[in-house]
Amino acid sequence: MSGQWGYGKDNGPAHWHENFSIANGERQSPIDIQRKFTKYDSSLKPLSITYDASAAKNIVNNGHSFNVEFDDSGDKCVLKGGPIEGTYKLLQFHIHWGSCEGQGSEHTVDGVKYDAELHLVHWNTKYGSFGEAVKHPDGLAVIGVFLKVGSACPGIQKVADALDSIRHKGKQAAFTNFDPTGLLPASRDYWTYPGSLTTPPLLECVIWIVLKEPVTISKEQMEKIRCLCFSGENEPRCAMVDNWRPCQPLKSREVRASFQ
Repeated sequence: MSGQWGYGKDNGPAHWHENFSIANGERQSPIDIQRKFTKYDSSLKPLSITYDASAAKNIVNNGHSFNVEFDDSGDKCVLKGGPIEGTYKLLQFHIHWGSCEGQGSEHTVDGVKYDAELHLVHWNTKYGSFGEAVKHPDGLAVIGVFLKVGSACPGIQKVADALDSIRHKGKQAAFTNFDPTGLLPASRDYWTYPGSLTTPPLLECVIWIVLKEPVTISKEQMEKIRCLCFSGENEPRCAMVDNWRPCQPLKSREVRASFQ
């Protein structure tokens, strides 16, 4: 049963707690980042992000979003600095989006949603593998990037062009020679807080790094993303839209800012 979660009326976020009791835990994500309650922390270091285009491998429709997967066997794509200790390796990135503009991000800022949200998922190398890392509170570091419709993003065009080949659930295609640095904003100012995966199993293993500055993508690029399907090739078509989880209570956590 636990494999049957989704974003529909009968299996969406309102039902996830039925199979994943941690859904009501103490450090669930996403959250609403309320600026007046964030705290500038001068001890937060700048982010050190090193991505290498040769590590890109595949693009996959997993029935919930699409993943661009990277070879994490070497040290080609690593994250250091910021709120984390040690080295984290990039495993994949994916996007959450809405059915219309202003409806797609998971995190919000002062209650305001963006059109979509990109997540770059890294795991802590001290745990040896992604599977082991998710068992620990500092196992993953996820960079969140807000996307808003405006001018085209050159960095995302190759991704948009590849989506036709993975329109349906279960489809996979080679996706090589791609540098995700092109998906990041010029400013690396960020908010950070301890949180969770925003999809089942909702494990509380994520140090979130949410970049303050959004990246613009064109209406055409956004429409291309919305052409994906939750459904398999031989199933009735179900458009892949509104694949986001609503904000969760902050509870006793603090959101720190790398900027004043």
